[in-house]
Formats: sequence, structure tokens, C-alpha cells
Amino acid sequence: MNSEKAFGIILKKYRGMVSLSQEELAHQSNLDRTFISLLERGLRRPTLNTIFVISKCLNKKPSELVQEVEQLLDEHYTGEDTN
Repeated sequence: MNSEKAFGIILKKYRGMVSLSQEELAHQSNLDRTFISLLERGLRRPTLNTIFVISKCLNKKPSELVQEVEQLLDEHYTGEDTN
């Protein structure tokens, strides 16, 4: 798993937790809906600015998103699964 894929998994998780569609998140973050979709599928790499904008829409700190991505990657590389 790469960092783009891990970010996508975390993004989709938190978007669902706040009950936002891709379109709603795109509107709130001033990003294109297709870009949100590409991020969630791990096909695009988010910039630091994108992480900050999206995290605000998800009521999360950017560091929390990054920390979860790091944790997911660690679990993947060590073969652990805490879920």
C-alpha cells in the first residue's frame, strides 16, 4: 500500500463519519468532485494545502489525518490489523 491509497481510505472514512457526499465535500473545500474521488481511490497525491482544506471540512486537524495515514501504513507493512 502506498501513501496515496492510505490517504484515500482515511479520507473516505472521515467523509462518511460527517455524512458528506463527495460532491458536498468538494463544494465545501472548493475542489472538484472528481478530484475527491481520485483522492479516495488513491489515484492522486494530495498537496499539503489540500490536506489542510479537507481536514477543516471534516472537523479534523491535518495532523490527525496524517497520523492515521501513518498508522494505516505501519499496520500494512507490519502485517497488523487493529480493526
